[in-house]
Amino acid sequence: MHFTSLEQTYPNILYLLHSFVWSRNLGIFELILVSIGLAMDAFAVSLCKGLRMKTINYRQGAIISFTFGFFQALMPLLGWTLGLQFEKYITTFDHWIAFVLLFAIGGKMLWDAFHEDGSCPIGENERIKVKELFLLAIATSIDALAVGITLAFLKVDILLSVSLIGIITFAISFFGVVLGHRFGTRFQGKAEMAGGIVLILIGIKILCSHLGILMF
Repeated sequence: MHFTSLEQTYPNILYLLHSFVWSRNLGIFELILVSIGLAMDAFAVSLCKGLRMKTINYRQGAIISFTFGFFQALMPLLGWTLGLQFEKYITTFDHWIAFVLLFAIGGKMLWDAFHEDGSCPIGENERIKVKELFLLAIATSIDALAVGITLAFLKVDILLSVSLIGIITFAISFFGVVLGHRFGTRFQGKAEMAGGIVLILIGIKILCSHLGILMF
C-alpha cells in the first residue's frame, strides 16, 4: 500500500497554515504570550476584587472580567491605529522601537512586582462601582496602548491580536477573581513578575530576529 506524506496530500493547506502562523514577525505563540503578559495587571486587580467578596459572585466576576477584557482589546487597537500614522517614517528602526516599548513595559511590571506592598488598591466594598471599574480597566490597559503601537510595526493581524488579548484577559481576570476570593493576593507579585519577564523576552526576540541573530 502506498502512503503519501501530509505535505504531498495537503500542500495548499500546510502552506496557508505556515503563512498564517509564521509569515509575520510575531507568530500565534508569541501573540498568546504577549496577551498573557498584558493581562497580568488586570489579573492582579481581579485578585483584589475577589478578595473583597464575602461570597463568590460569578456574575460580578464576569462583569469585571468583561470590562477588563474589553479595554485590554480596545487600547492596542487605538495604539495600532496611531502607529500606522508614523510607520512609513520609522520603518528602518521599527524593531528598536518595539524592543524599547516592550522592554520598558516589562521592566515597569518587574519594578512594581518588587516594590509594591501587595495590598489591594481598591476599597472595602464588594459591590461593583461603575466609575471605579472603568478607571481600573483604563489603568490596567494603558500598557496595551503602547503594545498596540508596536503591533503596527510588526505587520500582525490586528483583529486576531486584539481578539486574543481581549479573550485571554477576560479568562485570566475571571480566574483571578475566583483565585483571589479563595487565596487572597499571594500570587499578585509573582503574576506581575512573570508578565514582565514574558514581555521583555518577546522584545528581545523581535530585536534579535530583525538583526539576524535569530532565524525564527
